[in-house]
Amino acid sequence: MHCSSTSRGARRSTLALAVAAVTALGLSACGGGSTDAADPAASGSGAAGGTYTVWDPYPQFDDSSDWVKLLQKCGTDNGVTVERTGYDTTDLTNKALLAAQQGTSPDVILIDNPVISTLADAGALTDTETLGLDTSAFEENLIGAGEVDGKTYGVPVGANTLALYYNKAVLDAAGVDPASVTDWNSLNAALEKVKAAGKKGITFSAIGTEEGSFQFLPWFWGSGADLKELDSSQGVAALSLWKDWLDKGYAPNSVLNNTQTTSWQEFATGDYAFSENGTWQLGNAKETGFDWGVISIPAESGGVAPAPTGGEFVAAPVQTDESRYATTTKLISCLTSADNALATDTTLSYIGATQAVQEKQSADAELKPWVEAVQGAKGRTSDNLGTDYPKISEPMWDAVQAALSGSKTPEQAMKDAQTAAASATS
Repeated sequence: MHCSSTSRGARRSTLALAVAAVTALGLSACGGGSTDAADPAASGSGAAGGTYTVWDPYPQFDDSSDWVKLLQKCGTDNGVTVERTGYDTTDLTNKALLAAQQGTSPDVILIDNPVISTLADAGALTDTETLGLDTSAFEENLIGAGEVDGKTYGVPVGANTLALYYNKAVLDAAGVDPASVTDWNSLNAALEKVKAAGKKGITFSAIGTEEGSFQFLPWFWGSGADLKELDSSQGVAALSLWKDWLDKGYAPNSVLNNTQTTSWQEFATGDYAFSENGTWQLGNAKETGFDWGVISIPAESGGVAPAPTGGEFVAAPVQTDESRYATTTKLISCLTSADNALATDTTLSYIGATQAVQEKQSADAELKPWVEAVQGAKGRTSDNLGTDYPKISEPMWDAVQAALSGSKTPEQAMKDAQTAAASATS
């Protein structure tokens, strides 16, 4: 349904429910820090001139940063002034929903991709067809995170995802060639050799939050499982894989409480062969002091497992004055053009959302495995799950916690999770 056709009263009621629901989603891939910046008030009107407001989740960047300079340049090039505010990721989501209720939304917002479906479902975003925004250059698996009921709401500024970092010295000592890890069997064989050599196998995050689900998804999807059927034999196999790692001592019990940050800290000690972590750790990897590399997370039977995408979409919140959309569209196009997107993605440690940017990044040996991982990735809200995703994710992370702690078998944990998810989404 076209956003502007929704009555204001009905939209506000839907938005009020969304404010309550979105807190369950949380965040999993990288985000910004925190800020006490005040809400900017939108000013100016019409398609030409005036001030256009932009909200983003990058409070770590000040006015001297390349990112803010790009925003200002895109404004100047299109004859307007850009007024930008950076918020903590979680704060931004809540403020976006409240602003939509109050009719004070910014013209442009960059927001965590799983939240797009929540805002769109609440009638808070303008679809790309209404904007006249060309989306043809964006990779289908990445833009899919912004699709709801056949309409697309915004475009990805870039993406990050998960892969396996490895410690070359640990693998060498165990006689393991990282290139030999191509499926679950070969990964298990590598972990067995690492343990036999007196080293530690793999660390990851299985915490009972969205981070835990985010890290579990490559194994879940890599088994061939579907989020609408958590208790399938494939889904149980994925959870059993993780449980076996703990039982055999390939992974530490600390994974139950590990965030992706604390999991990385374990890997950075130099004792572990592998760490499941994201693109955003590249800078930290270079500071570990040991020789490391990256391989894709393998699917059960071989090939690259689909990993979930992190990263933001650039979207246009609904405006009462629809004449503003013409300039808003120009600003979004400027921010996501091939040259500008490459610079932004480099700053954010993201992989490009278009083939043109990905081809440039593939020339960098450090980025090439990440480009491949992103090419095989998918959005958490893809498959038209939309706002059902957080209602499935929470029972799933509960199942992971129950199975790894030993309070339930993987079979029972996933059976209970499916019952809870089916009830929540019916």
